[in-house]
Amino acid sequence: MEEQLKKILFDPTMGKLITIFIGTIIIWIIIKVIQRNFITKVENVNNRYRTKKFSTISGYLLTIILITIVFSNKLGGLTIALGVAGAGIAFALQEVIASFAGWLAIIFGGFYKTGDRVQLGGIKGDVMDIGVLRTTIMEIGQWVDGDLYNGRIVLVANSFVFKEPVFNYSGDFPFLWDEIKIPIQYGSNYKKTKVVLLKATQKIAGDLSLKSQERWNSMQHKFLLENAQTEPMISLVANDNWVEFTIRYVVDYKKRRITKTELFSQIIKDIEQTNGEIKFASATFQLVETPNIHIKMSSDTDH
Repeated sequence: MEEQLKKILFDPTMGKLITIFIGTIIIWIIIKVIQRNFITKVENVNNRYRTKKFSTISGYLLTIILITIVFSNKLGGLTIALGVAGAGIAFALQEVIASFAGWLAIIFGGFYKTGDRVQLGGIKGDVMDIGVLRTTIMEIGQWVDGDLYNGRIVLVANSFVFKEPVFNYSGDFPFLWDEIKIPIQYGSNYKKTKVVLLKATQKIAGDLSLKSQERWNSMQHKFLLENAQTEPMISLVANDNWVEFTIRYVVDYKKRRITKTELFSQIIKDIEQTNGEIKFASATFQLVETPNIHIKMSSDTDH
């Protein structure tokens, strides 16, 4: 019994396994100490998250390097076996491999980063975490109107970046163009209406025009893009019931709903102060009068 135990303990393969076990424990103890004593003290949330993520990935890489070094003298004879096994594993885990490749594309390709608002795999929300296989998203919309959180956390496979379009609302240009339509009665002062709407829009959303234009100019140096108007713009069209004014403006991607509320409130206030010179329109219906029907009745009488 003792001889068998000594044989097992002094077996080269067993020694290598023990070395890997001890080395792995030491690596992860060092990683956890660094995360607890140094990384947690980083004040910036994004930098703290990225540094912690990098340290974790470094731990995995160091573990793989340790295993490779320990078994380096035996890898030559296992080349064919590993090749066959690798092909089988690759076929069985093709979705996992695609997700890992998607993770590399996200990290190095700049598809999106934590904190960005994206639409991925039909899910729209803010990116909470980018894992090796999945991206964690705090969902917005669905049964909740507007760009508000609904409380549902969604895990989306990273492989979706190769299968479907990735919509990034806050990448190089963290602004959106939004529009609202204002119906005005026929006979109102249209010139004054345009002035009132433009003034209200500049008051509520005009401060973003300069910032968004600067970001757009920087994008033109990076991509092939035409110039875009970031100043508020008013247009109108006449239809059967009213004159419809359309306000187009730039808004922060996270403040679309609140900006629209503030803008509507300001417009209503300003139009009410025109003392009837400008009037909102509403749907009107005209009832067509039925024609008069004359009925003549006659009866035959016997004489």
